[in-house]
Amino acid sequence: MAGADVKTETGELRLIHYPDPRLRQRCEEIAEFNGEIAALVERMFAIMQESKGVGLAASQVGVLKRLFVMNLTGEERDRVVFINPVLRDRDGSVESEEGCLSLPGINVNIRRARHCRIEAQDLEGRRFEVEGDDLMSRCWQHELDHLDGVLITDRMGPSDRIATRRTLKLLEEGYNGGHG
Repeated sequence: MAGADVKTETGELRLIHYPDPRLRQRCEEIAEFNGEIAALVERMFAIMQESKGVGLAASQVGVLKRLFVMNLTGEERDRVVFINPVLRDRDGSVESEEGCLSLPGINVNIRRARHCRIEAQDLEGRRFEVEGDDLMSRCWQHELDHLDGVLITDRMGPSDRIATRRTLKLLEEGYNGGHG
């Protein structure tokens, strides 16, 4: 598997779940664009695809770097890497259902900007800028939240908080059972 040799402090990269404390930490900017970052990106795309996701932040695999990958179609040509991303010009507002690979079994309605612009760097460190609407814009905002230590549980309303209480408790118990 491409990039399988990429490791964190605890070993091979894998998807981490709530309430892992790394999901709550703000990620650091990337200054060096090298083979290590390229290998991380390849492994993240593999994990995202295996998990049937459309976006994955580095913090979701335990790497606290400002980086996320995205592929809305599943087609190889539509893979995009965003390093040190910044959102600009958020416009409009729309509520829609979101799920999260790090919060399995939780789907809640979240209000996000309908349109925004993102500035980022690619794997070689070249800056680029893209504008997007709807699902693309929502995905950028969701992944940027991860890079800032924010989860969908922080953005959900009171009724979703009640509806997801049991699932969150099960995730917490499962985490504590494996890490306590």
